[in-house]
Order: sequence, then C-alpha cells, then structure tokens
Amino acid sequence: MTTLLDLADIQGGILRAYGRQGFPTARAFFLTVRGDGTEGRAFVEGLRPLVTTAARWKDPERGEALVRRRAPRLKDVARAEGEADYPGEVTLVKPKVTLNLAFTFYGLLALGVPVRTLRGMPDEFIDGMAQRAEILGDDPFLKKRDPVWRDSAGENRVHIVVMLNAQMEADGTPVAELEIETQRLRDLCAASGGQVVLLSGTGPDGADFQEMSAVLAPGEHGFAATNKEHFGLSDGFGDPVFEGQFPPALEALRVIGGGKLMPDQTWAPLATGEFLLGYPDEGQEIPGAAMPIEFSRNGTFMAYRKLHENVESFATYIRQQGERYAAIHGVPQAEAEATLRAKLVGRWEDGIPLQAAPTHAAWLAFQAELAQAKAAKDKPKLAALALRYTDFTYRDDLSGTTCPVAAHMRRANPRDMLDPHVTDKDPKAGDGSALVNRRRILRRGLPYGGPSQGGSGRDSGEQGIIFLAICTNLFRQFEFVQQQWMQYGLDFNAGSDTCPVIGNHPKGGSHHDPKLVIAVEPGGGQRPYICNDIPQLVEPRGGDYFFVPSMTALRLIGTGITDPT
Repeated sequence: MTTLLDLADIQGGILRAYGRQGFPTARAFFLTVRGDGTEGRAFVEGLRPLVTTAARWKDPERGEALVRRRAPRLKDVARAEGEADYPGEVTLVKPKVTLNLAFTFYGLLALGVPVRTLRGMPDEFIDGMAQRAEILGDDPFLKKRDPVWRDSAGENRVHIVVMLNAQMEADGTPVAELEIETQRLRDLCAASGGQVVLLSGTGPDGADFQEMSAVLAPGEHGFAATNKEHFGLSDGFGDPVFEGQFPPALEALRVIGGGKLMPDQTWAPLATGEFLLGYPDEGQEIPGAAMPIEFSRNGTFMAYRKLHENVESFATYIRQQGERYAAIHGVPQAEAEATLRAKLVGRWEDGIPLQAAPTHAAWLAFQAELAQAKAAKDKPKLAALALRYTDFTYRDDLSGTTCPVAAHMRRANPRDMLDPHVTDKDPKAGDGSALVNRRRILRRGLPYGGPSQGGSGRDSGEQGIIFLAICTNLFRQFEFVQQQWMQYGLDFNAGSDTCPVIGNHPKGGSHHDPKLVIAVEPGGGQRPYICNDIPQLVEPRGGDYFFVPSMTALRLIGTGITDPT
C-alpha cells in the first residue's frame, strides 16, 4: 500500500535534492539566539511563511525528458512516458530561491521548547557532532574547523541553520533574488535587537554565511551546473528510495537499485520511517523522538558537514599511481588514471558504475552507446541505459575483481554483499539487502569553493563539499556508516583499512598503511594492484546535528505553544 505524505507539512529539502533540481547555488547561515527566546521565536515566525515545503510545483523551464542531461535519469524515463515524476497535485510555481531551516538541540532549548519535549530527543542529537568526534573519526581535525564551529559555545553557539538554495543566471551567478532573501534575513536579525545574531567565522575569510555552488562547465547558453565535485568525480546516483517519495510509476523504476533488495531478488521501497519521523521504519517501529507526536511527525534529523577536499593531493596521487599502474599493466597513462579513479570510488568519473562497465574499453563503449542514443533522441535506448546506472548487485563480484570490495560506493551501500547467504547457489535463498536497509541515508548538499568560484584548487585552498545526511536515527544510520563502513574495514574483509576517498589516512603508524587492494581474476595472468600510502584526501571542517521540523512543528516553536502532554 502506497504511503501518502502530507507534502505541505514537510520541508522541501528532504524530498528534493535542490542541487539536482535547478538550484545549483546556495548559502547556509548560522545563527544564535540570546535572551529569553522571545525574539528568537518571533524570528522563526517571521521566516515560517517563507519556508519552502515539499508541495509539488510546476517548472515552466524544464527541458525535454531524457535528453536534457549528460546522463539519463530514471525520473525522466517516467516523464517521457507521460507519467508524473513527483507525488501530489501541482499547487505552486517553482521558486527562484528556496528557504529552509533547522535547529540544534541547544537551539530548541534557547527557543523555549519544553524540557519534557526535548528529553525525548535521541542522545546523539543532544550531544551534538563535536561531542561525537571520536565516533565519527573527526578528532584529528577538530583544530582545523572553521571558527563558527570551533567557537560554537556560550553566546556563540550555533542554534539555527537557514539554507537558501537559488537558481542560476547564464553567466554562472545566482539569481538576484538570492541577495534579496539574504537581506531579508539580515533585516529580521536586526529587528530582534541583538537577540538573534548571524554568526561569522565561515571559511578562511570569516564570512557570515557558507557559499555553495555546483561545479560549472560551459554550456550552449552560458554556464551549466554539473554533478561533479572538485576531484572531478560525478555524484548523485545512489540516493535511497522510500515509500511515498514518488508516484507509483516512477517508484517502480527508482526502486531498482535505489530501494531494498528483497529475498526474491526484486526491489521495493524502503520504509518511510527511515527518513521521516512519525512513520514505521524497517523494524516496523516508529522511531523515537520528541512528544507530542505533532512536534516530530514529518520532521527528521540532519547531519551538516563541511568536508574539505585536498584536490592537489588527489591529483598528484592519481598521477603517481597511474604511472606505476600503466607500467605494470602496459596501458596508456590516461587509461591507468581513469581506471584508478573508478576503482577508488566504484564508478567511472562520469558516474557509470563498474558493474555496468567493468573495464576501460567497456566504459568507452558505454559512452559511445549513450552519445549515439542522445544524438538520435532514442528514448527507449536512453531509458535502458539509465537503468544501468543503478540496476546492479554485488552477488557476482564478491571478490571485488570488478568493483573493489572496499571502494567508496560499495562501503556507502553494500547492497546484497553482507547477506550471510550471498554465496548460496540459489539467489533467492538469502535475505537480499536486509542487513543494509537500516543504514541508508538521504544525501543532500553542494560543493563549495574551487577554481570556478575563484579558489586556487590547491590543498590550502577553500574547496570541498557541504554534505547533508538526512535520516531519522543519526546513530543507527549516519554514525554507523561513518564509523563502521567509512572508518573501518572489517565488514569488507579489509581489516583496519578505511574508505580510500573519505576515510582517515594517518601517516607514520607502523601498523597502518592506508591502501586499497584492486583484485584480479585468479588464473588470468595479471597481478593484483595495491594503491598504497593513500594521502588524506578529505578533512572535516566542522558541522553539527540539526532537527528539521515539519511546518506544524515550526508553528509550535515560533508561537511557543508546544504542549508535551
């Protein structure tokens, strides 16, 4: 039975990945509330009518389905067939700028939410991200955090995050409405008489907001947003699919590789309660949260993380390893480098998974097939190719000869790899992705900095990803994946090896050499290749845990009428 969501009660950034839906620029503002919370609540009430919900809107500027992007998407497959690609009825026109907000535990406390309500919040949310640094592997980088996070205490503690996502002009700059909404936010702060303060200390220049932008590339009509990040890799293919998120026809497509793998090897949507509070989760339970239920229902939790990318180190490492790989395997340098990038991540640099194109030659063939289908506007062929980006399992690649078992993508979503019965000859004898279903997270966010935004592109420059992880249980979902799968390797028979891309790679330890083993088929005449001495590629620069309330809860917070009984 399809779950019907109250879209007008859910904040828009949960169901929509704004960066992939025409909002490639963004700003995040961090605020603190002082005094008795009266002016803070007035601030929330002033913003509440401006909050973007998940209600369906009409986009008059959408391109032709299946041919409007570099890579075909499954949502376009449904639209090309005349099916809806978003739930609900059209009630709005797509805005130029979206606005959403969320609160830390201490933010809710400062706004006067009753303690009887707050004591129902989960421990990890109450602790906050900084107190969980050892669990997350952030402890070596605490001194490198932006000042807004390093100094988040007392009168400078981060209480509220306000996110503005904006459309883009042809020259790559945000639409003028972004500056208008920024000034509106500043005016609301000024009207509080110093009781709601916009915090500075973001980035090396101490700005009072975090600027974000997709990596841009020249297009037919000016600049176009890409799905690249600063390592040159493509992102945004593996988001989970849950009940109620899409209309039935699109859900039937999107669950393939995005939902949960059932024992009979079919795909189904994950339980809504994994991503929205107030609904049953994969354990058939309602995730614990604050009372009354109206305060929690249709809300969720969000981990906000600023992840700095050492772009220079990544490029140097790939070049040096590429020289060695090329010499050992007798291939051109460019092929060696492309192969190593794919093996580290699990996808080729344009997003095509290794399971769909296991070799460099197969990747080039896939690209040619895709280009031919786009040129001919062959929509059936494009639809079939779109499925290959997500429709795969690891049952036939348990040794990792196609995709290394410790590659980033395989760690983030092991699919059926952890099924205790995965080696059984009968594929329907196992449990599918049962051991993974309760570890999924919605991934949102955008890159920041980099050469296209005036950055140097060097390790010392300002570039990376603002990573937003959305789920109903930060401990069971986000923290588990970060600690057990990214910062540890035992589930993948990789010992203490961490994720080759975002894991910690300490130097100087006599018992730890950060590495990735690229296995080969036995008897094939080739030797396994070991990417050893991996440098530190990603470093956290701060963040926190936030509660993303529903519109109902925002009204309760803003008016100060939350009744925990």
